[in-house]
Amino acid sequence: MTDNDLAGHRFRRILHGIYVAADVEITVGVRARAALLVAPPGSYASHHTAVSLWGGWSPPTSEVHLSSPIRATRSERRGVVAHVADPALTPRRRQGVTVSPPARAFLELASTRPNLVDLVVAGDSLVTAAVVSPEELVAAADGWTGRWCRLARRAARLVRTGVNSPMESRVRMLIVLAGLPEPTTNHILRYPNGDWRRRLDLSYVGLRIVIEYDGRHHLITAQRRSDLVRREELEREGWLFIVLVSEDVYDEPAATVDRIRTALVDRGQHLGRRRLSPEWDRCHPGRPSAA
Repeated sequence: MTDNDLAGHRFRRILHGIYVAADVEITVGVRARAALLVAPPGSYASHHTAVSLWGGWSPPTSEVHLSSPIRATRSERRGVVAHVADPALTPRRRQGVTVSPPARAFLELASTRPNLVDLVVAGDSLVTAAVVSPEELVAAADGWTGRWCRLARRAARLVRTGVNSPMESRVRMLIVLAGLPEPTTNHILRYPNGDWRRRLDLSYVGLRIVIEYDGRHHLITAQRRSDLVRREELEREGWLFIVLVSEDVYDEPAATVDRIRTALVDRGQHLGRRRLSPEWDRCHPGRPSAA
């Protein structure tokens, strides 16, 4: 097979010297397997790549993260980020790739010093993927002495079950880091006979407040129509819906906190003076918050 063959339309390059057929979907797993072909024996996918392979969300990157047992032989190939492997770690297999265990992948991601919210999103998503529990993440973080171990411990304690999307995680953290009461995640409303009625993303059940992220606000589908009808039914029963879209989270986070705070106060929740911490500002760099 010549260089001209590889440069033609039948193949796609993943890394230098590594190609796949043009009709192969380039997934995280495919890129990880390609990188491991040129990595030293005993290497495994780790950090961002491992989180993704376990079905979790990780901060976007175009690079494959590998850990290799010998520092001097770590791959320096473009598109690969090499780390030193822990000789005491027993890797596992996922999607045909040797990979860090889920809880360890969470800690490895923490060692790269991501935003606290991003790390919580990663933890929530790993729990939703049913590969690790919040308790296992807390235990792993408590025993971790690597880089940014305090960040890992804080994030692990903020991970919850029943979070269906990264944006739900972000909305919850927007609320929690603002010092407001933490809403219940994934509360199920049922009819008097016990039948399932509706799942509430985030809610203050006792106050009948629901907070939902709507990533489909520009779409009209049969499912969305049904959701809106059920929402109207609950509103007639006294439930208050606060519906958020992307701009509310990324562009106007302080105003969004004020909306939620006002709803809590209107429903009888006693809150102290509004104060957004420096940590909140670091994690939510939208427009500057009001004094």
